[in-house]
Amino acid sequence: MYPARLDSPTRPRAPLAAALATACVLLLFLVAARWSPLMDLDSGIVRTLHRGAVAQPGLTRANRVLSDWVWDPWAMRAGCAAVAAVVVWRLRDRVLAAWLLVTCALGTLVQQGLKAAVDRPRPVWRDPVDSAHFAAFPSGHAMTATVVCGLVLWLLRRHGAGPALRSAALAVSVVSVLGVGLTRLWLGVHWPSDVLGGWLLGALTVTVSTAAFEKWRGPNSRP
Repeated sequence: MYPARLDSPTRPRAPLAAALATACVLLLFLVAARWSPLMDLDSGIVRTLHRGAVAQPGLTRANRVLSDWVWDPWAMRAGCAAVAAVVVWRLRDRVLAAWLLVTCALGTLVQQGLKAAVDRPRPVWRDPVDSAHFAAFPSGHAMTATVVCGLVLWLLRRHGAGPALRSAALAVSVVSVLGVGLTRLWLGVHWPSDVLGGWLLGALTVTVSTAAFEKWRGPNSRP
């Protein structure tokens, strides 16, 4: 893909991982405890957005296309698989490719496990504009997008991609991660804290996984 750069020091990840883990645990506790101020804030936001979604069917249809096709978790996972295939083809690094896929799969297991454990109901509407399966917390769309985009950005940095490509990838990643969360809220299938939880858990997954890989293989080592 790109020549490996051997002069970039590994940035310490422990403080970031600790901060993300703390935020995840705190949010999980508040959601599981049904903390009233958070529940009220969630409810107020989704009620306001739902009124807009009902009143603007054209915008709602666009959000459904983005949420159900462009940023759907399976579409994002397919993108991760495509990146892994490129890693094998260009870098001849099957271990790195497998690591990407395992990290993506681990993120899916974590989100599904937490959904079952917390069992948070989704918003219920008399006039829904979309539907979703499984429990609400955390948002699988938000977490999957964060994991996949985070892994791609790490891979580009690790292998010395040019600034133009990295900037473009960063812009696409920011739009995708923020955008998918907003579509889930607009469509009324998640609470805001579900989306926040998906973002935080996705960032934690990427941080821990990439730090472990770099500790094992080095920051920029070739296979």
